[in-house]
Amino acid sequence: MPELVVTALLAPSRLTLKLLRAFIWSLVYSAALVAAAVYGCIALTYVLCRPRRGCCGRPRRTPPACLSDPVLGEHFFMTLKSSGLRLHYVSAGRGKGPLMLFLHGFPENWFSWRYQLREFQSHFHVVAVDLRGYGSSDAPRDVDCYTIDLLMADIQDVILGLGYSKCIIVAHDWGALLAWNFSIYYPSLVERMVVVSAAPMSVYQDYSIRHITQFFRSNYMFLFQLPWLPEKLLSMSDFQERPPGTPGAGHAHPTAVGREGHLLRTGAGWGHQQPLCAWPAGGPHTARHRALDPTEPP
Repeated sequence: MPELVVTALLAPSRLTLKLLRAFIWSLVYSAALVAAAVYGCIALTYVLCRPRRGCCGRPRRTPPACLSDPVLGEHFFMTLKSSGLRLHYVSAGRGKGPLMLFLHGFPENWFSWRYQLREFQSHFHVVAVDLRGYGSSDAPRDVDCYTIDLLMADIQDVILGLGYSKCIIVAHDWGALLAWNFSIYYPSLVERMVVVSAAPMSVYQDYSIRHITQFFRSNYMFLFQLPWLPEKLLSMSDFQERPPGTPGAGHAHPTAVGREGHLLRTGAGWGHQQPLCAWPAGGPHTARHRALDPTEPP
């Protein structure tokens, strides 16, 4: 069949997909603007009620002592083979068993696995990484550097770079979303997988379509499609407040600490000091959460 005829036959389908994509993104950015207006009003209220705290986070030059606790393991950096980026990780129990790799969520870092590092280092080689854009790992400024494909390649490089051919993955939140995808595309590298508080994206998409209220519960993802504003909201009142619904909301009286050029939030959630995510000063926060787009292939 001539190429011209094939092109003509496919033209309606291609046009329909383009129109559908444009419609979906118009809905996404409309929702983002609505979320920005709501969160902006809430943030303004907090600042007016507590003017002494200011409206921005202050960088701290010294990290908290808990990040250097030798009981949790040794700190290392690995240069990734596929990207050349340097990832920070904490390792303990090498030689005591198979690799157990921990992947954190947002807005966290390796320290969120401190209890598991203590618990399992006697029987496993436990490794908790700072994913790209978090903590002491490299943080590219381009949003396109945080696609799921690139993040999965980071995980592959970490496993192979540590000298293993497979591992036990323990993951939470957005790190768990990476783990689900990684187990699909790199099954030979996954011996077992433990997922905390995250469903596969296909399940999440199906559930969201059937239960529209889920979009309201995940409204911060729409907010994160916008530049600049999410960083300001997350660092408001010197990191001591979180608008309801944003990641990290509900932690009691957090403070901001970190290394030079970074902001690192610590909180008293659950009665423990809890360092979370670090952002390069003046740069974008980690990857903006990609909106669900059914026109894109899985």
